[in-house]
Amino acid sequence: MTIPAVSFIAKSGTGKTTLVEKIIAELKQRHLRVGAIKHDAHRFDIDHPGKDSHRFTEAGADTMLVSSSSKLALVKQHHQAPEISDLITTYFSDVDIVLTEGFKQSTMPKIEVFRHHYSTELISRGEKSDPALIAVASDAPLEVDVPVFDLEDASALTDFLVTRFSLSRSAG
Repeated sequence: MTIPAVSFIAKSGTGKTTLVEKIIAELKQRHLRVGAIKHDAHRFDIDHPGKDSHRFTEAGADTMLVSSSSKLALVKQHHQAPEISDLITTYFSDVDIVLTEGFKQSTMPKIEVFRHHYSTELISRGEKSDPALIAVASDAPLEVDVPVFDLEDASALTDFLVTRFSLSRSAG
């Protein structure tokens, strides 16, 4: 079974993270299991100098995992960014939907976050029209070929996702 995934895309500073955070909370209230992936175009570290995990990574571990009774973190070295579909298949088999932030170039379904004072046109409807765009969350009315949701109405956007991907409550 393929795990449904949707990517929230926008220019920096438009409120993608805040919207994704609200959608996650709405999905959780509906008893759905949610995965999230944040695309980071820059180098990041979760294993900091002085920590044992950092020492293992610095020593050359190709994969390093920190585990506790409540969560785990995985650091896996790679030479090029893995495909988003591979990440979802490998790490998210236990969720009902995966929400991603970024991944503008992917072919997965996308919801664009739009603020009229940041831009005059949608990223996905500029020079090239992205066929993967399924909706827009906007702070202003737009004329576009996909549904447009009020940027502040996370509940309506969550309803859309639940319907679009035929999501139902998890067992347990």
